[in-house]
Amino acid sequence: MATGARNRICTRMTQDAPSADPLASALAAIAPGRVTARREGARASIILDISGMDGAARAALERDIRAAAGAVAGVDEVRVALTAERTQRRAIAVASGKGGVGKSTVSANLAVALHRLGRRVGLVDADIYGPSQPRLMGVEGIRPQARDKTLLPVATPHGVPLLSMGQLVAPDQAIAWRGPMAGGALGQLMDADWGAVDTLILDLPPGTGDVQLTMIQKHRPAGAVIVSTPQDLALIDARRAIDLFNKAGIPLIGLVENMAGYACPSCGAVSDPFGRGGAEAAAHGLGIAFLGRIPLDIMVRAASDAGAPPAAGDGPEAAPFHALARSVAAWLG
Repeated sequence: MATGARNRICTRMTQDAPSADPLASALAAIAPGRVTARREGARASIILDISGMDGAARAALERDIRAAAGAVAGVDEVRVALTAERTQRRAIAVASGKGGVGKSTVSANLAVALHRLGRRVGLVDADIYGPSQPRLMGVEGIRPQARDKTLLPVATPHGVPLLSMGQLVAPDQAIAWRGPMAGGALGQLMDADWGAVDTLILDLPPGTGDVQLTMIQKHRPAGAVIVSTPQDLALIDARRAIDLFNKAGIPLIGLVENMAGYACPSCGAVSDPFGRGGAEAAAHGLGIAFLGRIPLDIMVRAASDAGAPPAAGDGPEAAPFHALARSVAAWLG
């Protein structure tokens, strides 16, 4: 055998057939089935398959692979190339025609409830001018890291990674950006390293302006959930949001009626400070699905302020969010 052939070893490590080569054996023990290695003299060139891994797991595995290869006798240089199968990822926009209807609360709880159904969910706080998801998800004050100029989503206690402008600016700092800057910021959040996430929930800003248009044109969601309260003023603006998605050809998953009814914690009497049934009637009139009612509940408010979305639990206040998630999951298929 020629000297070059003896010094050049190319192996694929698997659990079923570990190689006797020291380099192959060292790497197979760490990442069986994920590593292809070639050794040329003192240099080890490694291809590492990171399909289905999040950013933190990728970085940890690459670090371990480099350390293991560097510890093999005769290896002085280690090169690692990362490869992965492309994840088919779908985005669901959660939108409203106006502010103050609880869209961000619905977005956070929908993301958590979908995660509990077994989906790999990420959450993008695209409400550039009024980001609230860091507080809702219990990660206020934690800034995302970046790798190769790509943002790494922040892990949350609820299993749903998050990116938000609220993580990148001071808590009380106003974000006074014109459309192109806001659109660029949304692009950074969307194009982040989402790893194995297959479903992105987009908490959009209220209205039908530049951010919504950028999202539709550049990041085209698979579908949209519209949030409204029952009263006529909110429904007028919700219809505008519905019209925007219709004109853009974005499928409408349905309409949610939020803040629908209030049960007095003292006497139990139920009242309807914002009216009742308006969103359901509007959905039927527009020919879109009605996704259910979410009551006005002080427990939802208290849990949200504490960074503990009710959908993370199984209390009665969580039930409407779980029902919503089941409807969205059924739509996704």
